[in-house]
Amino acid sequence: MSRSWERMVERNSKQVNKRRKKDGKQSLSAPAAQIDRFKGRSILMPFLLLLLIAFYIILFQPWSTKFNQDPTMFWLTVGCYVLLAVFYALRRPFLAVSKDRLETRRFAGYKTLKPLEVRKIIQQPGYIIIETVKGGNWVFSKLMNRFPIEKMGERLHEFATANKIDWELKTK
Repeated sequence: MSRSWERMVERNSKQVNKRRKKDGKQSLSAPAAQIDRFKGRSILMPFLLLLLIAFYIILFQPWSTKFNQDPTMFWLTVGCYVLLAVFYALRRPFLAVSKDRLETRRFAGYKTLKPLEVRKIIQQPGYIIIETVKGGNWVFSKLMNRFPIEKMGERLHEFATANKIDWELKTK
């Protein structure tokens, strides 16, 4: 089947399933597309935020008698930074690879790339770089976000060969 036909079938099956769900019936079993999702763990940003909080507390010394700020506002600010660090720790970065697209989450939201938007995929020790035609490159790092680079590399190599995208494997 062509991709446009697959998209049309998928779109129509979603509409039928929504209608069947409203009627209280079971949804039609549609073959789910295989999506491989590689999750990382954000460690560096929460650690830096906690260091910033410690620096902030040591710098302003809320226990001293010369503390001229509102203590409620000070501790509210510290609490907000702690919540931000927890938010970054719990919000795991990911790369989802399906048959015809790549998806990840950036600061501005979810980003997707179709095969035509990918120029080249480069795998280096500890890094995977997806060069895009338009916009910035996507960089996935084992050091920064604890991604499983080897497994990602295998799946992205399959994606690249299936969609005729340049693949480059660099060793030190």
